[in-house]
Amino acid sequence: MIIRQDNVKLNISESESRLVDIAKRKLKRQPKYFKILKKSLDARDKNNIHWVYSIAFSADEERENKPPLQKVTNPPVVCVVGAGPAGLCCAVRLADRGFYPVVIERGGDVESRSAAVDLFCTQKILNENCNVQFGEGGAGTFSDGKLNTQTHDGYNRDVLETFYRFGAPEEILYYNKPHIGSDKLKGVVKAMRQYIISCGGKFLFDTVFTGFVQRDGALKSVIVKNVLTGQESEIITDIAVLALGHSARDTFKMLNENGVYMQPRDFAVGVRIEHLASEINRAQYGSAAHLLPAADYKLVSHAHERTVFTFCMCPGGVVIPAASEQGGVVVNGMSNYDRGGVNSNSALMVQLKKQDFGEGLFDGMDFQRKIEQAAYRIAGSNYGAPCQLYGDFASGRVSDKFGEVSSSYAAGTTFAPLDKVLPNVAADALRVAIPDMDRRLKGFANPYAVMTGVESRFSSPVRIERGSDLQSVSVKGLYPCGEGSGYSGGITSSAADGIKVADFICGLHINS
Repeated sequence: MIIRQDNVKLNISESESRLVDIAKRKLKRQPKYFKILKKSLDARDKNNIHWVYSIAFSADEERENKPPLQKVTNPPVVCVVGAGPAGLCCAVRLADRGFYPVVIERGGDVESRSAAVDLFCTQKILNENCNVQFGEGGAGTFSDGKLNTQTHDGYNRDVLETFYRFGAPEEILYYNKPHIGSDKLKGVVKAMRQYIISCGGKFLFDTVFTGFVQRDGALKSVIVKNVLTGQESEIITDIAVLALGHSARDTFKMLNENGVYMQPRDFAVGVRIEHLASEINRAQYGSAAHLLPAADYKLVSHAHERTVFTFCMCPGGVVIPAASEQGGVVVNGMSNYDRGGVNSNSALMVQLKKQDFGEGLFDGMDFQRKIEQAAYRIAGSNYGAPCQLYGDFASGRVSDKFGEVSSSYAAGTTFAPLDKVLPNVAADALRVAIPDMDRRLKGFANPYAVMTGVESRFSSPVRIERGSDLQSVSVKGLYPCGEGSGYSGGITSSAADGIKVADFICGLHINS
């Protein structure tokens, strides 16, 4: 019989081996089965910070046998457009269930993609198809691999188990705020690809989805083009999963031109804000900071009429160049598994409304491009990013030197007034929100904190509408999926949506 014990507390200096001792005392013998179910840090009282666990154990051998997934015989061809979290997890699930997915990815595999990103950072040579936004693993590969989510999708557990299965640390299965780290995530992504191929699937890298053929409102084939050779080809299929990512602007326009119904969405824009990791750790943990992993935070301010919030916080991380179009600057955040960098950073976002950028379908997308191009020009038109110290931003001055915090942005920065890049409502909201956030996280309004712009790819500016059958309301056989199609936000929810779509497709063909 398995015994579960909740609310088990360990001092931050105690080893997790103490948990096994607790189980041993309860059983009066060495457990033959032991498992950590949950782990979280309780730091509400800085004088009594401790870990809290839920554990399961038994005196007998126990097996956790999940029922096998039902497989499809004689499966149809399924194209998965996009190899980000949604597309990869969709393709893995399809492979698990007997399909031979064809994954179409405009960028390169994770190895060549890493080289392209390095080239951009060091020599400012941008590959518009292979960069931080596009390529195997999607935008999440160059982030932190954060797997926490506010959604309660029934597939969230499947996502964690999938990433663990392909090499992510076991702790993601039970840690309250799991992350893989960009360094480890690359290996996980590669292992997923190798598995899909071993099951008979196929990857078409450096290949753009340029069109499709429909008849009587149903998909008949997809048209793709190799960006290196220019060669076009047609794949006969009546099923295509559109896991496009939030930056596939040309693809959104192509779909619209071909009658696929979509709607504009509200989104947010902002900056990356950097503090010393040691100061964030001290603010969160007090004198115990040296005994704990790099601290994270999550802040929301309603002090201004527009909500301001932190997003994709990267403890011990760096700010990275994330442009995908010539003549634009986009920033993002990244950290490795150990989160050992000098700075910690977070996106600091201001919620916009349609009145800020227009009611047209692509007005939001055009607005994003406009501020990215403004950031590019004001920083010298060389992919360096405009930055400003918070104290100077608050006072309306242009910064002239870094203080205790230096920028980690790899492509270089130029001191410039962020007011000239951000819309007025966003700049005003940030000036109100940062001191308000400082009331909850002391030091957040440090005058030497570095603000770097622009963070403009928070979410997709459009949603490809789908029905209860998860298919496009316009074209049967097109399955909009994940963040780019407007149905998720972040790695976990995107991956969960991919698995959900895969299972739906499988269900239609189980007995066919």
